[in-house]
Amino acid sequence: MGGRSSPVTPPSVPSPVPPGDADAWYAPAVRDQYAVAPGVVVTVADAADTPFAYRVRAPTVPRGEREALAGLRDFFGDATVQPPLTREATAERFAAGLPDKWRRAFDRLTDVSPAARRRLSYRVLADERCLGDATPLALDDRVEVVDTEGDPVVHTRDFSPAATDLDADADALARVASERLTRYTVDFRGFAVPVVLYRRHTLGRDAFAVRYAVLEPDLLPGDRDLIARCEERVWAAGTDGVVEEPGAFVRERAETLLGRELLADTTGAWLTATARRVREALADRGLAAPPVDDTYAPDRLADLVYYVLRDFVGYGQLTIPIRDPNLEDVEANRVGERVKVLPRADVYDGRVPTNLSFDSETAFTDVVTRLAAADGAELNASNPSAKVNVDPEGVEETIRCAVALPTISEGGPHVSVRKQAGDPMTPPDLVGRDALPTELVALLWQLYETRGVVLFSGPTGVGKTTLMNAHMPFIPFDDRPVSIDEGSREVELPHETGVALSTREHADEYKRVSMADLMTEANYLNPDVEVIAEINTPASFETFAESLNTGHGLIGTTHAEDTETLVNRVVEQGLPAYLLRELDLVVFPKRVEGDRYVGEVVEFPSASEYAALDGDGARGTVEKDGTTVYWNRVCARTHDRGFAFAYDHPDLGDATEASRTAVFERLADRTDRPVAEAKRDFRRKHRYVEYLVREGVDDFEELFAFLSDLRTDEAATVERVGHREAAYEG
Repeated sequence: MGGRSSPVTPPSVPSPVPPGDADAWYAPAVRDQYAVAPGVVVTVADAADTPFAYRVRAPTVPRGEREALAGLRDFFGDATVQPPLTREATAERFAAGLPDKWRRAFDRLTDVSPAARRRLSYRVLADERCLGDATPLALDDRVEVVDTEGDPVVHTRDFSPAATDLDADADALARVASERLTRYTVDFRGFAVPVVLYRRHTLGRDAFAVRYAVLEPDLLPGDRDLIARCEERVWAAGTDGVVEEPGAFVRERAETLLGRELLADTTGAWLTATARRVREALADRGLAAPPVDDTYAPDRLADLVYYVLRDFVGYGQLTIPIRDPNLEDVEANRVGERVKVLPRADVYDGRVPTNLSFDSETAFTDVVTRLAAADGAELNASNPSAKVNVDPEGVEETIRCAVALPTISEGGPHVSVRKQAGDPMTPPDLVGRDALPTELVALLWQLYETRGVVLFSGPTGVGKTTLMNAHMPFIPFDDRPVSIDEGSREVELPHETGVALSTREHADEYKRVSMADLMTEANYLNPDVEVIAEINTPASFETFAESLNTGHGLIGTTHAEDTETLVNRVVEQGLPAYLLRELDLVVFPKRVEGDRYVGEVVEFPSASEYAALDGDGARGTVEKDGTTVYWNRVCARTHDRGFAFAYDHPDLGDATEASRTAVFERLADRTDRPVAEAKRDFRRKHRYVEYLVREGVDDFEELFAFLSDLRTDEAATVERVGHREAAYEG
């Protein structure tokens, strides 16, 4: 049977599928392909030597545009730019694009098509403001790990390890591998300056893994010369009288001078201006593209003014760290070395380096002398160091500085800044942080209220002053507290009756005020409570001993980390050991791995009081120069972050029972009442402390007001509190 044969179907090309698909015949080795930014494509493919290869295709610059790119790189290469510190910062900076002042400079330097402009903009943004060839790694959120040992290797969400052929330096790759811990801004004269605390996940490059960076404004080429000329002219400018506000005066002069300089640089000669007007006229008729705005960018003027203000009314490179409320200490030790800072414990525990340093001894010396002059001290060859207090505008913290000239400091001047928190903590704050128990708060309340003698003792940075200040509202509102010595500036007294007296050891020899002068002055003021912060010098110890004999209440801090060290310190300063018996309570705070808490509380009973104590509890003696000093532990921190008190406060017993602490006998003697009544007063105060903690009364002034109301009319205050709690429960 004959017939025609069936037609043959011609071969066909399979339909396109995404790379990585099993049927992707045109790219069998490709496992994944995606864009991380416009024009930036990542490809993950199989590799011969490693499981995978990570490749990046970025916008290429054609031959005809390379001359323009070279010109842009020559110009922006001289700009002062802080590269992004972490991958988060890189992604944010890339997403923001070129700043206005960079765009204007870009447009002045090039005249290219929109497509070429996009390509050139990418190269400028990636190379000059981001991390160069490592920028795509930061933009790729699928990259989880960057291994910088040897040739760079990345681990993505789905493929690892993947070798890269990126021509990126080690520092850029380390920044991609860095982690941002926190970011915030610090205010200075209307400028919000970003600050970053970040961790570098690379080993062997720096002993410090965590760093602190101040992100000051970047500068275009020629900006530093503009700043220098402006500062010279501001310095040389005369005034008609006394300048009431130096900051406003400098800002006004700087804006005027720098505005003229920028306008002269950007407008050019009259011929350029004429050509611009002609092009504008042609653009109105559709015959030409409109000209680029060649006036200076407002953000460029603001950036320049910031540096002038920083150098004139700030403290140079230390301006932002000194104003940063999240820092406790700022240390600049020598020229050319990184400035170190100590963040507060709730931010980070430990000293970290910064991106700030002094490159010249002249600039460093200028900052040191200005810090000293801010408190009336003049540094010179005969007086090369000083301890001063500074009070920058807008800063609520107490800032104490130790400054020195190169005369006594190897490697140049040095500065050590100690900052006390501007918002003082209260006992509810401390209890909430497990820093002390409510029972100790109630006991300190009794001692503060009855003009007792309390000492807070420990090394620098453990929180002695914080503990002392937190309980200052417990001093009755109608008592008169008087603080003495330089440490008095760290004392927070909410009382209208309070007075702060301080020595000025750095003042002129004929005007120097001594501790003896302050002691005499304090006695004339008839204080109820004396506060002697920083009992460390022989003069302050002598004042402390004299104050013990006045019968006033006495509260202070000193440097001794335990009982034996305190006894030795007192004797070494020339005081008899038996004076310690006059202390009602000594609180030893500690700092361990960033946590500050009360480690131990002791009392120094007399021999008879010591013999009357019952058999439980920690106690002992210290022999010093033939004198036996008895001590008894009242409170101690336990290993489970709790506190062991020397008695069970709900059932304190009466005066006939043996006691585990002598403090209530002392309170009873001081107030001329039975011991049982002193214990009942403790229980009553403890209930109020529990209420304050429960209600979160953590504002210093609010706590002082509540305690004042309680002392004025306890019944009415309790009734008001009861109504509030009932309304809350309802």
